[in-house]
Amino acid sequence: MTTRPSAYPAIQGGVEQGSRPLEPKAPSNGGGEAPDDRPKPFTPTDTVQRQLRIAARALGRHGLAHAYGHCSVRLDADHFLVCAARPMGLLAPGEQGQVVPIAGPLPSGVLGEVRLHQQLYRRRPDVQAVARSMPPALMTLGTARRTPKPRHGMGSYFGEGAALWDDPQLIRDDALASAAIDAMAHHNALVMRGNGVVVVADSLPKVVCLTWFLEDAAKLELGVLAAGLEGSSVVLQAAETERRATSSGGIFERMWEYLTHGDTELHWQE
Repeated sequence: MTTRPSAYPAIQGGVEQGSRPLEPKAPSNGGGEAPDDRPKPFTPTDTVQRQLRIAARALGRHGLAHAYGHCSVRLDADHFLVCAARPMGLLAPGEQGQVVPIAGPLPSGVLGEVRLHQQLYRRRPDVQAVARSMPPALMTLGTARRTPKPRHGMGSYFGEGAALWDDPQLIRDDALASAAIDAMAHHNALVMRGNGVVVVADSLPKVVCLTWFLEDAAKLELGVLAAGLEGSSVVLQAAETERRATSSGGIFERMWEYLTHGDTELHWQE
């Protein structure tokens, strides 16, 4: 039977159906054994794995990531799922992401900068999804220690603007990851000088949309600077950004539909 999922899965509030622990087999020798209280292995549902691949490919398809980058989604209080360690735009249908503990060493095969995801999930319970990407306009601004100012609607979703991490080095140890997330503080985006961006949200579709919004704000910022309009281009005030950064009217649903259009796993056989 062909099942057609909603075009707008889980825009708010994390993942669909979460994940499930695998139940251990009952003792077969019949009698008297204490319950097995060892930690149960954890497996994401097929739906979560599929949505993570769709999100990753959307970031790659729209030029927000190339060979480098990764995205993830929280599974529960102790685990998250990160996409396979390959170029996001090249992930194949059915290619599995990897479960990562929110506390503890990274599993074998998980990229070093996934420590950023760990820090975010551990320290910010509001974060349900993370995207680490390399959008070109944001990379350009970052080299000048700049982040986009809220000059238009897309920029309003970042309040007074994204935070800045003023270090171009790869973040492959816990101390650097912790310091970067300290710099991010309460913001939903962190521009890293010469090293891309990190964006967080309360769902996978939303984190992809916000990454696109931030890159659009960066393109506008570069256009304003190139035209010599920085002094006269209006920056939204706090009350204006708060009012404009709405989710109503299908704002994120329509952008998610646009960004994922044509993905081979939007419709599947079950």
